[in-house]
Amino acid sequence: MEVAAGGAGDRPLTSSEADAAPGTRVRLNIVLYVLALLLACGAVFGGVLVVQERRDRDRAAGEQERYGDVLASARTEVEALINIDYKKAQESIEAVAAGATGKFAQQYDTATSAVIDELERNKSVMDGKVLWAGVVAVDADSATVLVATTGTVANVASDNKPIARYFRLKLDLQKVDGAWKTADLEFVG
Repeated sequence: MEVAAGGAGDRPLTSSEADAAPGTRVRLNIVLYVLALLLACGAVFGGVLVVQERRDRDRAAGEQERYGDVLASARTEVEALINIDYKKAQESIEAVAAGATGKFAQQYDTATSAVIDELERNKSVMDGKVLWAGVVAVDADSATVLVATTGTVANVASDNKPIARYFRLKLDLQKVDGAWKTADLEFVG
């Protein structure tokens, strides 16, 4: 004899209740299996979203790091170029050459002795700083940066009195052995 489910066990099941109990149990099991399957699918989907979000954040962090490296290299190169003292001409030239590569390095190397002679003859001192720099384009191994500077130039022609100078430059950089170097530099305004 079967006892009514949920009851105190004091009355026996009717024949229709006894026949319905196994079907109800099967339906309940199916509902529980479907619910468990949906929960598992939801967990897998959530895991995929978490992994995708982490990849996106890592990619964005890598891109931000690349932008920072490009800007730092461009600023360093331009500051070396606009801070030249005839008393330390060779040091000034070497600072610019250290950040150069490709066409710019060749042009700068070719002009080095003439630049040193000109600096010493005119007793030129350039002092400046970068006002702003912005990345125009960047990919894994090349970048273009615009830079604005302010500073002064003092030389024999100015009676060694500082005269204000403002430069706008466009730098094309290339990644060489893990470091960003200036491959081309032009004054743009």
